[in-house]
Amino acid sequence: MIDVEDLIALVRNYNPRCNAEAIRLAYGYGTKMHQGQFRKSGEPYFTHPVAVAAILTEQQLDDATIITALLHDTIEDTKSTYAEVARLFGAEVAELVDGVTKLTNLQLSSSESQQAENFRKLFIAMSKDLRVILVKLGDRLHNMRTIRSMSVEKQAQKARETMEIYAPLAGRMGMQWMREELEDLSFKVLNPEARNSIIRRFLTLQREAGDVVHKITSDIRNELEKAQIEADVYGRAKKPYSIWRKMQEKDLAFSRLSDIYGFRIICRDVADCYRILGVIHQRWRAVPGRFKDYVSQPKNNGYRSIHTTVSGRDGKRVEVQIRTQEMHEVAEAGVAAHWSYREGVRARNPFAVDPVKWIASLTERMDEENHDEFLEHVKLEMYSDQVFCFTPKGDVIQLPRGATPLDYAYAIHTRIGNSCVSAKVDGIRVPLWTRLKNGQSVEIITAEGQRPQASWIDIVTTGRAKAAIRRSLREEDRGRFVKLGHELARAAFDHVGKKATDKALRTAAKMMGLADENDLLARLGSAEVTARRVVETLYPELSMATAEEVDAQLSVVGLTADQTFRRAPCCQPVPGERIVGITYRGQGVIIHAIDCTALEEFEEQPGRWVDLHWHAGRHAARYTVSLDVTISNDAGVLGRICTLIGEQKANISDLRFTDRKPDFYRLIIDVDLRDVEHLHMVMTALEAETDVAQIARHRDLSRKP
Repeated sequence: MIDVEDLIALVRNYNPRCNAEAIRLAYGYGTKMHQGQFRKSGEPYFTHPVAVAAILTEQQLDDATIITALLHDTIEDTKSTYAEVARLFGAEVAELVDGVTKLTNLQLSSSESQQAENFRKLFIAMSKDLRVILVKLGDRLHNMRTIRSMSVEKQAQKARETMEIYAPLAGRMGMQWMREELEDLSFKVLNPEARNSIIRRFLTLQREAGDVVHKITSDIRNELEKAQIEADVYGRAKKPYSIWRKMQEKDLAFSRLSDIYGFRIICRDVADCYRILGVIHQRWRAVPGRFKDYVSQPKNNGYRSIHTTVSGRDGKRVEVQIRTQEMHEVAEAGVAAHWSYREGVRARNPFAVDPVKWIASLTERMDEENHDEFLEHVKLEMYSDQVFCFTPKGDVIQLPRGATPLDYAYAIHTRIGNSCVSAKVDGIRVPLWTRLKNGQSVEIITAEGQRPQASWIDIVTTGRAKAAIRRSLREEDRGRFVKLGHELARAAFDHVGKKATDKALRTAAKMMGLADENDLLARLGSAEVTARRVVETLYPELSMATAEEVDAQLSVVGLTADQTFRRAPCCQPVPGERIVGITYRGQGVIIHAIDCTALEEFEEQPGRWVDLHWHAGRHAARYTVSLDVTISNDAGVLGRICTLIGEQKANISDLRFTDRKPDFYRLIIDVDLRDVEHLHMVMTALEAETDVAQIARHRDLSRKP
């Protein structure tokens, strides 16, 4: 374990004016609080907080952050309290320690819904003070370095959580070295065979080709000396996980994989960056499409560098990064560069991003999205690399890798995205699902009246675009549901002899605790509220009168004691509809709907007509009605139709296809229903389904009694 004076020496290397006494006090306090506690490895527990503090000194962080690292487990795991930490070390440190404690208690690898809420809490903590997450990342890095002492199950769980959350978060914050190490440590746990295989192949490659890194580094230095440019050159083989990911993404064997070596050139100023780029491209052939200028177009986290890939010695592709020393400090520390010290004072690095603005860019839509959408948005944002596109006026729009013209349109303004109909990339019209590339000029073509399509969700990649599309679709659905709700309310009120007036609906909405009549109708149309409940809310006496289910034998009023009845198969009348009976010798009374065309043949036989009506009350779902439905011929459509009917508490008693075409099916569905209101609910639910082209009640005169 690093002793306190060695730790203070590490801090003094970059901050000679550090508060050594406060660090000693925190070191002693942490030692006392964790006395008798041990890690799984058997080491004293306090070795862990000290190691985390040492990791943070590599980022040249301020005293408060170093002290927080030493104390980050005291409130959670010892008798220490927030009040005591605040008294001894000040409110700033106490707040930071408390923030790390809350992050530690978040189960980020839990179920999706809980994970989404915990992600939201994580980002809230970050927005208060980003140093909280810097300590947590240091904590996770040391835990991953010492993970072998944990159980196999715990190792796998921590490694997955690190790979999915902490590694991309470190990358998003600009701390690429930490991201790479976290990924590689997780890779070592999750897929040790693959990692060992890549390492073995590297060793074989080195035996066959010699020390390629040393050779190429020497070549670059020689070229810079010829051009009289002062710069430091570093080279290395890329990490095993980085190579493995590239093999998976490009579906390539190791032997076919290029640019497995990376080189970094650190120079004095921006002008030298571009001079060095010219030297590199004059000496080696540049690989098309692999040039990125993050100096003129920096990433959101402040990262600046020129990236280029060239065919180096023996035709091997190598990636070269060119940056100044100040840019390199930001590239190493990322957002943490804001707190870096140099020679005892806060270093004013012109390239360090303001952490408040950076976290705001990630959380600006936090309150507009539900938990799942927020989780999706955050994960997309954390994993994304950047591409830079130009507006027709020359302004730059930053987008994640894989973004489409639709993402670009929504990045400009939600209104532009919602009304987008097509796009031109470099003057050529392209489909909206086209993946944009660096440096392309994009023009969006809009049209009045255009609305987002449901399919757009699968086209866009940015959280901003997905949230805007979903919001628009919800609003559009609401309008459609209000219209459907009107129909359901009208039918339900007619069934009990009432009128669904605006005033009646407004009163019902108030009684049900809803905002207004439109809210009520929207819920009716989306099947969140039943029309029967609305009626019963306004007219409870009807509810009491119809509480008992009507006897099937007594469901029709107007027959004599010796008369039997059955429903006409041609028109299939249901309770709530106007009906009339026709007497048949030996068959009793056949009930027809009043508008059934089969009644025309009985106009001259008034003696056979019987005036009937349905018994008021709640009927069982025993009245079969045939529906003529035309649906899209596509996978899963029929299943969704059946599910919709089931959701309306209706049973399908028969189903038969009448026409099959390449693009649509036509079928007859027999559904068992309670009454005409139930029929309206089923038909409106089906009519609202986008894959239902047409729906009507099927009446078959060939089935006349």
